[in-house]
Amino acid sequence: MNSWKYRIPEGVQDYLPEECYNKRKIEECIRNIFFYSGYEEVETSSFEYLDVFNGDIVNIEQEKMFKIVEAGSRILVMRPDLTMPIARIAATKLKKSTLPLRLSYISSVYRYEEIEIDKQREIPQAGVELIGVAHPEADAEIISMAIQIFMKLGLSGFQIDIGQVDFFKGLIEESNIESGMAEELRIMIDQKNMLALKTYLQNADISDKLKDILLRLPQLYGGVEVLEEAMKLTQNSRCAEAVRNIYQVYEIIKAYGLEEYISFDLGMVQSLNYYTGVIFRGISKNMGFPLCGGGRYDNLLSEFGYDIPATGFAIGIKRLLIALEIQKKLKPIPSIDVLAVVDDNHKDGFKLVQTLREQGKRVEIFLPTSDNSNPITYAKQKGIEKVIQIDSAGIQELDYNP
Repeated sequence: MNSWKYRIPEGVQDYLPEECYNKRKIEECIRNIFFYSGYEEVETSSFEYLDVFNGDIVNIEQEKMFKIVEAGSRILVMRPDLTMPIARIAATKLKKSTLPLRLSYISSVYRYEEIEIDKQREIPQAGVELIGVAHPEADAEIISMAIQIFMKLGLSGFQIDIGQVDFFKGLIEESNIESGMAEELRIMIDQKNMLALKTYLQNADISDKLKDILLRLPQLYGGVEVLEEAMKLTQNSRCAEAVRNIYQVYEIIKAYGLEEYISFDLGMVQSLNYYTGVIFRGISKNMGFPLCGGGRYDNLLSEFGYDIPATGFAIGIKRLLIALEIQKKLKPIPSIDVLAVVDDNHKDGFKLVQTLREQGKRVEIFLPTSDNSNPITYAKQKGIEKVIQIDSAGIQELDYNP
């Protein structure tokens, strides 16, 4: 039978027991790191007015949003992003709060992601927003938190690539090229499409020196030597300040003792309207897409009438699950500790079961079915190591070899 009721839409998924168990453990780990780092959790509505995501500083195309027409013809969207709703909260309900605001979330966003390898449309995320501080200490704090999450989860072979959008912006300012051309260059450089970039620059009306620097950008990737090379490429003051800013953030990360996980990528050039400074992404071996990403977005809250700086990041829960599964780091669901066969009329038996559960034991009460009426057979099928019987005669452990 070919019926849609047996299927789920493309880009969403069901989480079966073992994956759901690991998803919750990952979320619990991340939530604890956020909490003990001083971040307070918020939860925003799944629906927002489209107006929240309209403006000069928007990181998501409208075509990628799931839209709903509300009674009265107002257009709603299923939230495609969590930073914008949190910016709305910060600029309204939390505007009188003491700065800095440290806010965290664990929720899903919804958007079309046709070009993504994993093609998710319901995207579980965890993230933080650090609002009200423009210092490099804030950027270092959130980058270090991303590293701590990967370490705590046991992920190996990961690294954090750090970039700075102002380096590219400085070159664009110097070249005086128009915004459309700048965006085309940004995409080619960010995708490290060297052939397309070289062809495009051949016909560009900019100096040969700037052409050479722009062509070098996708290759400015690696250790601290990348920053040293970048400083030699140009005398542009905005570019130089961008590199100095990365140095400042890196020195603080070194103080955390986490420098071994850091690399630099000045060819990582993300949204020019949205990001205003340091940007970063977390990658892992054997993964074709980033596990996390974020950066500084000092102009975003001004869209809501609150002109203060901010930085933050989001980490993909599903992507983390995939990365941990590849590395065989997922954990099996703990087995049931005790199968209890309880006489229906033995009230103290149910109290004993509850006592065992409060002691941290997983206790399942045996409920016979038409397919399985024997507790020993059932215990063997489920891999339960201990079977007890509770009735008027007391508590008896049944002779059972799992």
